[in-house]
Amino acid sequence: MKTINQCLFILWMWTITMLSSAQDIPQNMSYYRMYEFVDELATDGFFELNSAVKPYSRSFILLKLVEAQRQSNRLNTRQRTEIQFFLNELALENNTLPSAKWHVWKNENSKAALIQPAIHYKDSVFRARISPILGMNIVANTHGNIIQRWIGIDFQAMLGKHISIFGSLRDLSNNGDTLSSYNYLNNLPGYEYKEASYGGDYSDSRGGIKISNAWGSIGLVKENVMWGDNFHGSNILSGRAPSFPMVTLRLQPAKWFELNYFHAWLVSNVRDSSSYYLENGSTIWYRPANKFMAANMFTLTPIKNLKISFGNSIIYAEKTIQGGYLIPIVFYKSIDHTLTKGLGTENQNSQMFMNLSSRNLKHTHFYGSVFIDEFNFARLNPNNAEANPISLKGGVNITNFPVKNLSAVFEYTKTNILNYKHSISVLSYASNSYNLGHYLGDNAQESYFALQYKPRRGIDLKLFYMNAEHGNEYDYVRRGTSNGIVGKVDDIIKQPSPGEIIWSNQTIGLHGTYEIINNGYAFFKAEYTNIQAFEPTKAVSFGEKRMTVAQTLNYYTPAYLQGNNLTMSAGFTFGF
Repeated sequence: MKTINQCLFILWMWTITMLSSAQDIPQNMSYYRMYEFVDELATDGFFELNSAVKPYSRSFILLKLVEAQRQSNRLNTRQRTEIQFFLNELALENNTLPSAKWHVWKNENSKAALIQPAIHYKDSVFRARISPILGMNIVANTHGNIIQRWIGIDFQAMLGKHISIFGSLRDLSNNGDTLSSYNYLNNLPGYEYKEASYGGDYSDSRGGIKISNAWGSIGLVKENVMWGDNFHGSNILSGRAPSFPMVTLRLQPAKWFELNYFHAWLVSNVRDSSSYYLENGSTIWYRPANKFMAANMFTLTPIKNLKISFGNSIIYAEKTIQGGYLIPIVFYKSIDHTLTKGLGTENQNSQMFMNLSSRNLKHTHFYGSVFIDEFNFARLNPNNAEANPISLKGGVNITNFPVKNLSAVFEYTKTNILNYKHSISVLSYASNSYNLGHYLGDNAQESYFALQYKPRRGIDLKLFYMNAEHGNEYDYVRRGTSNGIVGKVDDIIKQPSPGEIIWSNQTIGLHGTYEIINNGYAFFKAEYTNIQAFEPTKAVSFGEKRMTVAQTLNYYTPAYLQGNNLTMSAGFTFGF
């Protein structure tokens, strides 16, 4: 372990000496309007964009907005005002102080304002911002009310030309039925709740330090990651799991090539019986097992606006970090075989993935991604009943055509049986027990359609329809006896996917948002949901987790949303 730490220190110091200029502060993905606007401009043809890897840095967003602003004659009225609005949010990245109202103080180097609430400072070496995080959301249907309140603080700083430091703390109180759990099939962010009689609380601390220049960056951060183009849940890395610490690397030495890599410390939620504390000499407190992840994504641009991304990852659970997984450009399954195959022991959990994005047709974005947990060419034979554990996603987004300020998206996702699972719980594709991939998990499919209208700056209206279905739930049983049946994993992946539907969610929703000040919203949501469970009619199969209708509903859906519901919510948020 000491040797590994020394190597990491040497790598870090080497990077400090090599990189210069251009800070890299990741823009939190909760600021969805900014992300949607950057995507819209790219789809309208104002610039090229690799939208398969998020979060973007704030300086990267600034460059893209300035690039679009230079083509102002092609922008519509709303887009021009939106650019000015978002440039004010990115003022420090542009080496200026933002415009604001109701100043507490103001001078050449700093200002503090109530609208928008923040303290800004800049000089020739140091630029910084401290801003509050606060908000409230009231959710109501026939089952009662849920009141969510959050508060926190966000800090961002840039030192010289190449160092950035950032951090934030969010604390949320949920008064009512908890809507987020790793079993629940919804697209809400995952949290580790501290359960209470009134509901639950959670806190989320993020932050990091990065060193960067115009063609790359390296960092030590705790943040969320989303890989794969999507508008309703990525099937590669969804960003839904609680944020986790990682070492990150991004390199773009040429316009046609980009590398993204991270090595992360995940939360296993699995007890390590060999590691524990002793309290008062007798009470044993077991520690969680180690769990790590390494992942890379290569993006090639063979022609303008066509992005081909591919990569691989591995989940491993050794006592210490394995040096081979710190290499950004290797095939991790091969390294895994070198480390473990000769021992006759079970391998680690490796994955492959690919994303295709085309904006070659103006106003239109075609995208698709595939996530492969395991692949065998023999299973492609129509006579072979076994199906490869893979997940497929495809979609199209049309913006400002034929009607200005109107966009439409259609997306379909299908995931086969056992795709995100593993027979060894500590090696599952999850952190804090939240699946790292698509929120529906394995053996599921979803169709999603949305229309979004933006009549003027800051106002978004979205009408959407979603049909999500989940088939039988299966445990990953490699071999043995299950449900009184002797079998192996091949017998599980022979089952049709999704097969019998045991759970479904049909939702029609209308969302409205008004961004009054930068990253400050008032919003409302109206959603009619029909969430049902169904009794399986076929005989129980090997590996199947057979549940009653009530058990299925409680397993996948909070009681608050079960059945037919018209759920209304409204609130405000700043900086969340």
